[in-house]
Amino acid sequence: MAHGISKAAAELRRAALDPVLLGVILLVAGSLIVFVLYPLISVGAASLDVGGGKTGLGVYRDVIRSAYLRKAFYNSLMMSTLTALVGTLIGFLFAFAVTRAKVPLSKFFNIVAVIPIVSPPFIGALAIIMLFGNNGLITWNLLKIQNFPIYGFNGLFLAQVVTFFPVAYLTLKGVLESMNPVLEDAALDLGGSRWKVFTKVTLPLAFPGIASSVLLLFVETLADFGNPLILAGSKFPILSVQAYLQIVGMYDLPKGAAISVLLLVPSLIFFYAQRALVNRRKYTTVTGKPQQSTTQIVSPGARIALFVFCLFVALVVGLIYFSIVVGAFAKVWGFDHHLTLDHFKFVFGVGFKAVRDTLMIAGIATPFAGLLGMVIAFLVVRVKFPGRKFVEGVSMLSFAVPGTVIGIGYILAFNHKPLALTGTLAILLLNFVFRYIPVGIESGKALLASIDPSIEEAAVNLGADSRKTFSRITLPMILPAFFSGLVFAFVRAMTAVSAAIFLVSSRWNLMTVHIMAQVESGNLGAAAAYSLLLVLIVAAAISLIRVALKSQYSKYGGAMLHF
Repeated sequence: MAHGISKAAAELRRAALDPVLLGVILLVAGSLIVFVLYPLISVGAASLDVGGGKTGLGVYRDVIRSAYLRKAFYNSLMMSTLTALVGTLIGFLFAFAVTRAKVPLSKFFNIVAVIPIVSPPFIGALAIIMLFGNNGLITWNLLKIQNFPIYGFNGLFLAQVVTFFPVAYLTLKGVLESMNPVLEDAALDLGGSRWKVFTKVTLPLAFPGIASSVLLLFVETLADFGNPLILAGSKFPILSVQAYLQIVGMYDLPKGAAISVLLLVPSLIFFYAQRALVNRRKYTTVTGKPQQSTTQIVSPGARIALFVFCLFVALVVGLIYFSIVVGAFAKVWGFDHHLTLDHFKFVFGVGFKAVRDTLMIAGIATPFAGLLGMVIAFLVVRVKFPGRKFVEGVSMLSFAVPGTVIGIGYILAFNHKPLALTGTLAILLLNFVFRYIPVGIESGKALLASIDPSIEEAAVNLGADSRKTFSRITLPMILPAFFSGLVFAFVRAMTAVSAAIFLVSSRWNLMTVHIMAQVESGNLGAAAAYSLLLVLIVAAAISLIRVALKSQYSKYGGAMLHF
């Protein structure tokens, strides 16, 4: 213990030598405590409320004794694991096809892989029902199949994979782009077969990104309730849905909070297991030396197979979102498909304030979330300071619990002085910034793990301080991860509903809240019109972020990035 204290003191003294770095560490740690840990502690305290001003574990005993909730817990673990594995596999194959195989239509496939992540909540699940439900376009109108089992496991698994594989794609695309192809070429020149080089060189080098992708998909699927709320049904209960229904439907805050606390357990176990796997090996492929070689690891046959695979996934995604486009212009989905602009008149009339508010909130939160993610990734990977593991763990907590619980936590924590933020713009911004930084953190860590720290050490030896080293050396090298963090933060800020629904007010509202209201009222046309507008806005924003980052990257003499 004495050794640990002396080591922490030594690390603190080293950090104190750079006042800017020390200030950043303290600011980041303090912000995570106030805006991530404190709301969750508030929820935990609520879960111990047994009534009458007393506290205890009675609520947890009720939850554990419920066979229905135990089944929901098992279903949640199974669905999260399958989605994480299959979603990461699809994301890796997509990223490999685009970045390494250079398949035809790579830019088109890149767009296809991003579209599912920008769709608003509920609509993706509803699109599956429109296609495969009892009156679905494919099951009934084309194939004349009734009672197709789309509700429950089948439909939910399809919706989750389509919704979350783009997270894996964005993470792994940056990792694969940063890998040095010279290593694979050298292995081929030494007589290794393409398959052996792929399994012995490419996959091990990509392992940090793959492990991070599995983690991200697991915790996000575990916390998601939008798709399960629509598709899971009563026969396939999901724990996050039960937490939402307890809080919103039955107004049983203690039980909903207790269910949400239980969701943290598998997330944290998975989180630390992933760290143990990644930390066993060292991955350094970016050394500052030129990378002029073009890898020949992909054979013509494999390139064709990857192209066919990408076409199939693109077809599935296209069919799902085709129903949204048609629904936005159809008078009444399923009954009258004559074209009309009435739904868009509604959006730009009654609902335009929500559009304006959403753009403002997402536009402000995005750069803060992206930069904060890169700063935390840099601190965790490159800087030794007391509490580094604490910062790393707390930064992921908001990603591991249902958004409804984050929303409840913010209401409980910030409804009184000294931080009375309920109903303000600030509470929405803080929620988005701290809830959606984990993708940027994980992407940044995966890339930093492959960059030789001697590059940054050389800058320090030449007199650069920590701020200049990070902004002029580190950040340009991890721009793919920065791009992933910016894109994810923006699209989630544009499409979030689970936490935000508790934080909106008459002064600040969101498009997704309006979408959910239209879905609940059965006005699918207006909901689809909102959704289509969201996709167009986010696509335009992604293009602007890409252009800005390419321009910034070129200032430092780097090769242009191909997003």
